[in-house]
Amino acid sequence: MKKLLTLLTFLPLTLLAHLNIAVSYPYIGALTKTIGGEHITTTVLAKGNWDPHFIVPRPSLIANVRNADALIMNGGQLEIGWLPPLINRAANPKIAPDSKTFLNLSHHIELINKPKVVDRKDGDIHPDGNPHFHLDPQNILLLAGVIKDFLTSIDIEHKAIYEKNYGEFATMWKAKIFEWSQKMADKKGLKVIQFHDNLAYFNKAYSLVNIGTIEPLPGIPPSSKHTIEIIELIKNEKPFCILHDVYHSTKTAEFISGKTGIKIVLMPHDIEALENITDLVALFNHLTGAIK
Repeated sequence: MKKLLTLLTFLPLTLLAHLNIAVSYPYIGALTKTIGGEHITTTVLAKGNWDPHFIVPRPSLIANVRNADALIMNGGQLEIGWLPPLINRAANPKIAPDSKTFLNLSHHIELINKPKVVDRKDGDIHPDGNPHFHLDPQNILLLAGVIKDFLTSIDIEHKAIYEKNYGEFATMWKAKIFEWSQKMADKKGLKVIQFHDNLAYFNKAYSLVNIGTIEPLPGIPPSSKHTIEIIELIKNEKPFCILHDVYHSTKTAEFISGKTGIKIVLMPHDIEALENITDLVALFNHLTGAIK
């Protein structure tokens, strides 16, 4: 028995059990599970219909990261208000930012809209740039490759499986990217209003032109003065619609719509943000089909 226990101690973790990968958001969980397959278990910390900027670090989430073998986060300071406290309280060396079992996806993406100056008077801005990069389908393909390499680095024995799963996903995803580009081809140059600029990468991918946001500044609720300015902007520029996230109230957008006749289009930001968004394909099917 003693010899058996000694042998088990030196066996690789993946031969004993699945890797338990904690991830910050559902889209990361979907990618990680797709690449990892049966060799991993994913624990998603935030729900898809929550505001991704503001997550309450509940005790249950602390337990989830305490028991994780690795952690994958979005980064770009999107989780800055809630994930660091979880990591600190969990005291799990496997999810420490300097460990090989920690992955910050934003370090592998060229972020856009990086502010030249960071000042609190400009609202809740992200110093590293816009962190909602997963809403460009090309970035999803890139992130799948990053996650494949990450899983391989911590579980070399299943490299061939991770490569195979990635290859199958990449083939499917490239076909969907072409399909979505065809669907959005006639939308190029379309003017839109947003509540919050969380669709910056989606708009860039399909050449939509965001001319304003209902928020006067990131994270700042709309004021009466700014709302009137947006109404005048809409009357002058005649954008196609208001692209609205699912986690902010649509009350101000409905007021603006009533004054201008502009329609409101709900745009989910992640899996399960709406009931019909059950996976990544469904997310982009919805996003590319909503503007019509």
